[in-house]
Amino acid sequence: MTVSKNINNPVGMGGGKRKKQSREERQNHGPHRNLDRQGAADQKAELVRKMREKARAAEGAEQAGDDTAQS
Repeated sequence: MTVSKNINNPVGMGGGKRKKQSREERQNHGPHRNLDRQGAADQKAELVRKMREKARAAEGAEQAGDDTAQS
């Protein structure tokens, strides 16, 4: 199969042209980006919550250990 040098005219690939992308789409600001950012924010919130829970548990264990050492 021959390969075309022009990306807008790919030989053997259906003969269609590439979709004209808006400037926002070229810079990855399409509508899918908001969903990606929301998912990332949800993951980060979950991770922060877990880290805080671990920190509280460790802090509680330290305080319990200090109480037994004092008595």
